[in-house]
Amino acid sequence: MEVRQLEHFVAVAEELSFTRAARRLNYVQSALSVSIRALEGDLGVRLFDRTTHGVALTDAGEALLPSARRTLSSVEETRDLAAALKGVLRGTLRIGIMQSFGYLDVPTLLGRFHREHPHVEIEMRPSAGGSQALVQELKRGGTDIAFVSLMEDPAGLSVTQLAVEELHLVGMPQLLPSRRGKVRLDRLSDASFVDFPPGWGVRTTVDQAFAAAGVNRRVPVEVADVGTLLQLLRAGLGVALLPRPLLGGDEVLEVRRLASPITWRVVMALPSDQPIRAAARAFAELVAEPRSSP
Repeated sequence: MEVRQLEHFVAVAEELSFTRAARRLNYVQSALSVSIRALEGDLGVRLFDRTTHGVALTDAGEALLPSARRTLSSVEETRDLAAALKGVLRGTLRIGIMQSFGYLDVPTLLGRFHREHPHVEIEMRPSAGGSQALVQELKRGGTDIAFVSLMEDPAGLSVTQLAVEELHLVGMPQLLPSRRGKVRLDRLSDASFVDFPPGWGVRTTVDQAFAAAGVNRRVPVEVADVGTLLQLLRAGLGVALLPRPLLGGDEVLEVRRLASPITWRVVMALPSDQPIRAAARAFAELVAEPRSSP
């Protein structure tokens, strides 16, 4: 068994696709398949079920994945230590980030980080599953640091708050309550909402607020993309509760404040119950600098 084979196994396990894993590893797909079969032969077990519909982990694959991640993490720590002894920061910085993130100029910070630490490979990993999926990926060790929306701080994570934003009622004028002024949630019980899927930070926040107020709401349209959600609002398919930064410079949609404000919290999260890679620690320190704050 070679470290390279474990890297291939973890990539396929996380992507559940040989094609995507090969693209992620910058590796030939046929060679990746040969590597996985060789690993299965060494271990004497089948790690993946391969069908015409895709790839799935077997029970043996599920059992091996945590150990493989720990092994790769230990190898990475050893390499980081050797590089540190030579005064060089190296390794991989794997960042999980929401689709729309306007509270911190992450690209500019990454550009600065790359100039200061050119030997660190940077991987950006957005998630269609929203903040909940990003948190799970962080806990599993698939990413080193994540920018997410959380109402409460989960166990096992070290969290730095970046912003707290008020949510506003957004939609075409004809779909909003006729009377001007702040809107109560009970006036929205008959409204049709366009929202993100469960697991997204905004959706979780809004669901909890309506439940606490004892108000039912209808969400006939769910979409896992900020741009598409705004297009649906402009098309008059419903209303939404959103933080202003997601609207950009939109001049078509009307915005109303709520009588009882609902806030959306954005944080930077790192694991607190496992070693933090040197590259992730260095980038977190850069984000935490006063000039980086929103």
